[in-house]
Amino acid sequence: MKLLKSIALVAVMMLLLPAVVLAQKPKGKDQLVTIQTPQGEIKLVLFDDTPKHKENFLKLAKEGYYDGTTFHRIIDGFMIQGGDPNTKDSEPGNDGTGNPGYTVPAEINPNHKHVRGAVAAARQGDNVNPSRASSGSQFYIVENHEGTPVLDEAYTVFGQVVDGLDVIDKIAEQPKDGRDRPLSDIKMKVEVEKVRKKKIARKYNYDYNTQTLEK
Repeated sequence: MKLLKSIALVAVMMLLLPAVVLAQKPKGKDQLVTIQTPQGEIKLVLFDDTPKHKENFLKLAKEGYYDGTTFHRIIDGFMIQGGDPNTKDSEPGNDGTGNPGYTVPAEINPNHKHVRGAVAAARQGDNVNPSRASSGSQFYIVENHEGTPVLDEAYTVFGQVVDGLDVIDKIAEQPKDGRDRPLSDIKMKVEVEKVRKKKIARKYNYDYNTQTLEK
């Protein structure tokens, strides 16, 4: 009887094994985003289940919209924020107020948390923006190593940094003024390339099933 049970257990495991293997090996290609800064490169992937934000960010990136913009707001132990077209001009006073002329409907997903390296869309406050629509271009990246759960389910998290977490730390630590604006411009250049998901998962230890970095 014990032998039969053992054989049955092995048979069940053999049936389940292909599904487990398939789950660990994502198929197809993804768009790997690289943000170049004076402090180094930040690489990130965008979530398929926030399609409007993914499409919009990739469109702007491929058009060169973000090139020359800066991380205009940095708070060590919290986050770094960028993507404002106003940061390209010589007037620092208007940084943080720019946009491409439209907003993106909220795609707030309770499964997407503000973990370290989470990429989320900036937006206006609930008092003037009850629908929580996102800025058309401004985004922030969580720098706090423990995450910022206080922001969960209030802003659209639409991506995850897979490489360059140390670069985010370096940016957050830069000298700044009373408005949290860096004293020296932290300009970015954004590039997008198609890469096999298997390669991204293997190289950066990224789990496409949970959309998180494996520890």
